[in-house]
Amino acid sequence: MGVRGNLSEEATGIPNFDQDSDQDQMEALDLYSKLRDTKAKLIGSDGKPQVLPGNLDSFLLTLLADVLNGGSVTILQRDTTLTTVEAAKFLGVSRQFLVQEIDKERIPHHKVGTHRRLYVRDVLGYKSKRDASRRKNLDDLALAEYEEGLYEKSLNDSDT
Repeated sequence: MGVRGNLSEEATGIPNFDQDSDQDQMEALDLYSKLRDTKAKLIGSDGKPQVLPGNLDSFLLTLLADVLNGGSVTILQRDTTLTTVEAAKFLGVSRQFLVQEIDKERIPHHKVGTHRRLYVRDVLGYKSKRDASRRKNLDDLALAEYEEGLYEKSLNDSDT
């Protein structure tokens, strides 16, 4: 019997996934359930189990849930370098916009010959600052609208 992703995660406690399940999917789902309910352990070459630290356990659980939901996962070291094309794609901006941000010294970079390169850690730092700024701007806008009473008005209310 195949498993389909029609039930919500809130209802089942299990991540959603859209495609029909095969043996690998069922094994991954079983592993996810076991990880969610207990602490993951590694078995050393000496046969002794060692409980994973909380942050690594949480990371594995999140990773597995993302895979079960059909997401893709990329693991990069912080010192990995990206081209401007790769960094722009990661940030969801054009390469030209990224180059302008680099020229304005908003994102650290280094040159390899004549080519700009960016460290993943710097791109992630830029993204984090950008996302925090966006959240703050949206929160400020929502607060201003709330203080003006705009949340109590319906679309049919007139401003007379």
